[in-house]
Amino acid sequence: MKERSILKNKIYLYLTEFFAGVSVMAVELGASRLLAPYFSSSQIVWTIIIGTIMIAMALGNLYGGKSADKNPDPDVLYRRILVAAVWIAAIPAVGKYIILGISGLLIFTINTNFLIVAAFVSCMVLFVFPLFLLGTVTPSLVKYTVDSLDESGKTVGTMNACNTIGSILGTFLPTFVTIPAVGTSVTFLLFSGILFLIGLIYFISGRRFGKTCIITIVLFVLFSIFGRTDSFAFWEDDLLYESESVYNYLQVKDEEDRTILATNVLFGVQSVRMKNDDLTGMYYDYALAAPAMVYRGEAMDILILGNGTGTYASQCLKYFPDSRVEGVEIDRKITDLAGEYFAMPESVRVTEYDGRAWLQAAEGLYDVILVDAYQDITIPFQMSSREFFSLVREHLKEDGVMVVNMNMHSDGEGSINQYLTDTICTVFDFVSAVDVRGNTNRELFACSGRDPAERLASASVLPEDPAFRALMDTVCGSLAACEGQGHILTDDKAPVEVLGMRMIDGLIADEVRYYKAIYERDGLQGILEDFGVN
Repeated sequence: MKERSILKNKIYLYLTEFFAGVSVMAVELGASRLLAPYFSSSQIVWTIIIGTIMIAMALGNLYGGKSADKNPDPDVLYRRILVAAVWIAAIPAVGKYIILGISGLLIFTINTNFLIVAAFVSCMVLFVFPLFLLGTVTPSLVKYTVDSLDESGKTVGTMNACNTIGSILGTFLPTFVTIPAVGTSVTFLLFSGILFLIGLIYFISGRRFGKTCIITIVLFVLFSIFGRTDSFAFWEDDLLYESESVYNYLQVKDEEDRTILATNVLFGVQSVRMKNDDLTGMYYDYALAAPAMVYRGEAMDILILGNGTGTYASQCLKYFPDSRVEGVEIDRKITDLAGEYFAMPESVRVTEYDGRAWLQAAEGLYDVILVDAYQDITIPFQMSSREFFSLVREHLKEDGVMVVNMNMHSDGEGSINQYLTDTICTVFDFVSAVDVRGNTNRELFACSGRDPAERLASASVLPEDPAFRALMDTVCGSLAACEGQGHILTDDKAPVEVLGMRMIDGLIADEVRYYKAIYERDGLQGILEDFGVN
């Protein structure tokens, strides 16, 4: 091994190992936030991220060990570190284009598991190479730090401890500090910058500041300039707000007649405010049938689990103005947006907490409980189980109604809606559901005492608004009674991510069938012409 003066100081080698550990975990957490706006932040996506990163690290360990034995030149290792740092810095600048490019190519060739395959390929392209390079750090440094077999155990143990402590720091800092404070893009740049500095110090200390250093510096600076953006929906030009929170990517979009909140750039609307204060034409309107079933001209208590920016809360207060509306929303930034862009009434008290955890500690009883707690496009498993719905029932008054938003039309054996419906049927005496017209949502109503359709049909005290009454007639005429078929979700077994992804595949297939036909007939040029691109 060529002797390098800085390598005589084992503290520097331990720092290299430490910051390699920091960077690996920071990239892993950054990867989840980079992919979430496009593929969701479900357990499935996390599994893909962790799996691909572990594959990269394992291959890096193997290659790094063989390389260090064959060519024990530390210049090779620190060049790898520089390259890895530049690659990580490039991710914010080019990552979103790569993700959408991969998705665009796969969507015409993959018929099933599109999101899973697209997320996996995106991970492989974006993250495997730099983490493969970082995987070579530990075996290479062991080669440089072990002076004798007598102290090999101590040295290797210290090295692994540095890597582990760095990984711990790299886990907590992005989640609780850098991503909420400065966003995903700058988080990538910060941690790649530290890694880049480690490599530069090595070459500068040895007075070997050559072409490699110059080229990587130029590239790093360029990527740092062009990658400092938190825009995931870069094709949008009418966004009022785009940012990230601890839990979500957040996008507020201004349209001609409404303002909407989305937590995923490709799927769904989480909240909406109509500028003329009319009904939204979405599932929120159908969910108003729940208070209509209960209302007797007296004040009602309404609880919303997953308040968002208060669409449903505002509607309840408009059509049932003497109601007491309370919301639970885990994401504080979303609640802040409610006042700034969505005019949520100040009388709505919102608690920042997980819906189920809050319900376990709550003591009040409610006339209506809306369950609408989606994490972007997936259902939190803890709010889909029989135990959870039993907890909801305990917090309903004797004639209270639970309404659950299921954000996908799905039927047939083994569908997610069948699982949710069957589970709720084991808890409530009467369960009915209605599909939202012109939408992919389905609203489910559950109660005791009387069937929901019968209760709505016999409602004698309703707002005078003609549009509201017409909608209630539509809901009443479309409500279908549900009977359980034995597909039960429990706290122990609730595969909602798998079921949900299966349904999303179906939705994607329906949406792109038209474009697939054009592609098969006229190729890419036909699609461009359909979009008006000549």
